[in-house]
Amino acid sequence: MGSILKMSKINFLVVMVLLAFAACSSVRATVSYDDKAFIINGQRKILISGSIHYPRSTPEMWPDLIQKAKYGGLDVIQTYVFWNGHEPSPGNYNFEGRFDLVKFIKLAHQAGLYVHLRIGPYVCGEWNFGGFPVWLKYVPGIEFRTDNQPFKVAMQRFVEKIVNLMKSENLFEPQGGPIIMSQIENEYGPIEWEIGAPGKAYSAWAAKMAVGLDTGVPWIMCKQETAPDPMIDTCNGFYCEGFTPNRPNKPKMWTEAWTGWYTQFGGPVPYRPAEDLAFSVARFVQNNGSFFNYYMYHGGTNFGRNAAGLFVATSYDYDAPIDEYGLLNEPKWGHLRDLHKAIKQSEAALVSSYPTVTWPGKNQEVHVFQSKSGACAAFLSNFDTTYSTKLTFRNMQYDLPPWSISILPDCKTAVYNTATINSKGSEAKMVPISSGLNWESYNEQTPSADDGDTLAMQGLWEQVNVTRDSSDYLWYLTDINIASNEGFLKSGQWPLLTVMSAGDTLHVFINGQFSGTVYGSLDKPKLTYSKYVNLRAGINKVSLLSVSVGLPNVGVHYERWNTGVLGPITLKGVNEGTRDLTKQRWFYKTGLKGESLSLATVSERVKGSLQLAQNQPLTWYKTTFDAPEGNDPLGLDMISMGKGEIWINGQSIGRHWPGYVAKGSCGDCNYAGTFTEKKCQRNCGQPSQRWYHLPRSWLKPSGNLLVVFEEWGGDPTKISLDKRIA
Repeated sequence: MGSILKMSKINFLVVMVLLAFAACSSVRATVSYDDKAFIINGQRKILISGSIHYPRSTPEMWPDLIQKAKYGGLDVIQTYVFWNGHEPSPGNYNFEGRFDLVKFIKLAHQAGLYVHLRIGPYVCGEWNFGGFPVWLKYVPGIEFRTDNQPFKVAMQRFVEKIVNLMKSENLFEPQGGPIIMSQIENEYGPIEWEIGAPGKAYSAWAAKMAVGLDTGVPWIMCKQETAPDPMIDTCNGFYCEGFTPNRPNKPKMWTEAWTGWYTQFGGPVPYRPAEDLAFSVARFVQNNGSFFNYYMYHGGTNFGRNAAGLFVATSYDYDAPIDEYGLLNEPKWGHLRDLHKAIKQSEAALVSSYPTVTWPGKNQEVHVFQSKSGACAAFLSNFDTTYSTKLTFRNMQYDLPPWSISILPDCKTAVYNTATINSKGSEAKMVPISSGLNWESYNEQTPSADDGDTLAMQGLWEQVNVTRDSSDYLWYLTDINIASNEGFLKSGQWPLLTVMSAGDTLHVFINGQFSGTVYGSLDKPKLTYSKYVNLRAGINKVSLLSVSVGLPNVGVHYERWNTGVLGPITLKGVNEGTRDLTKQRWFYKTGLKGESLSLATVSERVKGSLQLAQNQPLTWYKTTFDAPEGNDPLGLDMISMGKGEIWINGQSIGRHWPGYVAKGSCGDCNYAGTFTEKKCQRNCGQPSQRWYHLPRSWLKPSGNLLVVFEEWGGDPTKISLDKRIA
């Protein structure tokens, strides 16, 4: 018994010493780099990363997404930080629900993964206003992303807020946390080049400010060749093998390897063949790449109305290895997993030597990495887009399909070829499980200039200046006085009303009657309504409903871009010829009546139509349903509807717009050859987005409230609840 007690004490002391050593190790952990690798706690690594944006999924989805990323061979989770979600009004912060950044990072840590935190705070990311809160635009004297003191003060305050939050939770690697690198600014190189000296001064300030925050981990600036030391400049794109850092001591990093492309309303759905994506990554690694990140690894959903940028669809699937609903996108996920295994098997040679490059034949290239310790790895390439080739290497012959690379982790055995897919998997599909819901309808009121809750101003005002982006909707209201002696009253030749708008959508009502709709696109948001209108003698009520579809997220000083009806507005064919309505008195009303009544969140019946309204513009629909059995992801089939927004139990799923039919070039797509975002597309002639993700965690067992606001008119009886299966 005594010997047992003695042994127990020894074991206890050993455990305590090990725990103490582990604690000290975590505190003293270091992250450094050279031109060949990242070095974490003394270990040289090729880092494989994937982007998962925490607000584009739900906290209930995060553990599964992170585990699938780990099983897919990732070392790192990369995410932006979304200022508009975290600080919706000045000084009022939100780190709850989908914006619980700390929880997301801790889940990655628990899974044994590192984190690359792209604080920005500009994110682009096809995100509303590039991630900036709209209130920032109205700080006196501000100009975005330049050497402007009001902007720098606001930016530094938010960056410090995020860094201090991470420090307080011990989330940086030197504290024992998973964050091994951070990013300041984002894709600033083109902006700096265009605006010149103020851009260079701002860039230098941002770098100095970030380094001064003493995080203990490297900082990067992506897509910025002039990134000042010690910032690491990095590459974004479909291919980055030719990229070279601006200093020889910096690692070669690819922060955004685009796995596909985003969908815009009115556009087809882009996709990128797995063979070409794998080929681009292998090319990067064989050319001394140290870090690559898939943008996106899981794209997710632009929930609500403050996520998607200008004309960006609610789905942000991005043809990522994990699809919008959280299912594996096969064969892409499995093909990349196998690629990562081959790279990791070659890692010892990759991180400790430069390749010897030879060209044994036409369109053939060989990269051989040979370390002093004897590790050897080879990459055999065939750049021909049409023909396979037989490549002889070290007296052995290897068959290479077109546009492919074979990886030999021991310089002998080809364990992987980028064009040879061994991963099995079927394309996911949507299967109806519930339809024929019992709907109620409520007709949205068309206001007029006589209403008491309007704001009167002379002339036309920019939309966001009035709404502050509190709603997609702004009514422009005025009166047209028609004298009894107007010639068109006798001739019957109605006058021509022309309304010019900066975008994005416009619905026109004359004397409370619907007169027409026009809408723009991402490439051409500006629009013109021009139609002969039936006016009567006396006062005529003109009600223009201007609708924004996300705010711009990219471009030089995009905060200055306009939305809404800015004119000119003219009435042609009256006695005086053409009447200019632009500068007369206009009345403004932000939002919809249904929004002020909280129709999206109130479950009690609101007095509406006794008969269900169908194919009628500006109509609210409401129903309840019980959650279906099982755990399959769910989506709403909105093919019978036009345009609007969807809510489930008070939470916005996002904008729906199945009425916008995709235009573009769709057809067969060969993986071989240089990829662009328009090379491989689907859904031409179909809605840009038909199904809308409905997170299971937002459902109750019974009595779920589903609300749809429909702008154009549709048939809600044909909306179905579908499950997604692979």
